[in-house]
Amino acid sequence: MGASGSTGAGDVSDGLRDDVRAARRIVVKIGSSSLTTNGGGLEPERIAALVDVLAEVRARGAEVVLVSSGAIAAGLTPLGLATRPSALALQQAAASVGQGLLVHHYQQEFARHSILTGQVLLTVDDVIRRASYRNAHQTFAALLDLGAVPVVNENDTVATSEIRFGDNDRLAALVAHLVHADLLVLLSDVDALYDGPPSRPGVRRLVDVRSDDDLADVEIGSVGSAVGTGGMVTKVEAARIATGAGIPVVLTSADNAGAALAGAPVGTLFHATGRRRPIRQLWLAHATEGKGSVVLDAGAVRAVVERGASLLAAGVTGVKGSFVAGDPVDLVGPDGATVARGLVNFDAAEIPGLLGRSTGDLKEEFGDAYDRALVHRDDLVLL
Repeated sequence: MGASGSTGAGDVSDGLRDDVRAARRIVVKIGSSSLTTNGGGLEPERIAALVDVLAEVRARGAEVVLVSSGAIAAGLTPLGLATRPSALALQQAAASVGQGLLVHHYQQEFARHSILTGQVLLTVDDVIRRASYRNAHQTFAALLDLGAVPVVNENDTVATSEIRFGDNDRLAALVAHLVHADLLVLLSDVDALYDGPPSRPGVRRLVDVRSDDDLADVEIGSVGSAVGTGGMVTKVEAARIATGAGIPVVLTSADNAGAALAGAPVGTLFHATGRRRPIRQLWLAHATEGKGSVVLDAGAVRAVVERGASLLAAGVTGVKGSFVAGDPVDLVGPDGATVARGLVNFDAAEIPGLLGRSTGDLKEEFGDAYDRALVHRDDLVLL
């Protein structure tokens, strides 16, 4: 394994993390389990401690966006619910009651430092629809320019089981893309990523993760806390999303937040593996699902993947699903593997009549409206 490890959470290497210390726009995500005690209601002292840390980050000149779980957990006690309910309607009811309580606590605590907060509730639709995605970006930019700390959560009150992020780790990674963050910090009740269950004797802490190769021998659990929906699987996936677009990620516990944001080598640092990409490509890659698919021949796969070309009808051999022009669709090779996703320029019903034909032929027969690619390269991202 390429990552360096240790046998205890207290063992750290020498030196500070320069990328962390240099970050000027930071997204911090905190899980429900870090804001509650034994699966119960909110613990104001924990919120106060987190806000004190974030205020210190602000004082040194960095901007902060906070993605906070805890709305459903905050609503349990007032509604007389002993545990997080499984029924979606009850979850939404708890979120409706708890979101106001959660934000009120943050407003009070940030006010001690003369810092304003702004609530931002997002649904998947807000990042799938291009116009909403752009509007969300502009809202974040305005809040940050005005000196406020955006407090973000999934809009659990209206999200459906079919249309939801499912966890705030992925949401935080997408928000980090959205605001062009320099750093994403994931805080939970686990102090780092280990190569096995932290309770197992002899497990090693991964100090640095530089690629997926460093995770090859790591046992990653799948169960979150009693009041949350995430787990280590979602945190590692969130780290992949962010680092793949050039944003480093620190994973550690809420108790280590101050040290982590100061650049101390606590927790696990996932190093950036890719480069920043246009918002549209990030949106396509991480905030959409294909409404259908088009099947490419081998030549079209090479053109799209190796040469960065647009997808022309001449290279398409089939179409699956029901979609309309402007929808995201998966581009599938002859072997059935998805190679890319893009915004299609034609309805699914139109495409069978275009298959295998050159753009020139289509223009001549059907007119200028058909003088365009099936999927333009600017509306396409490799997967």
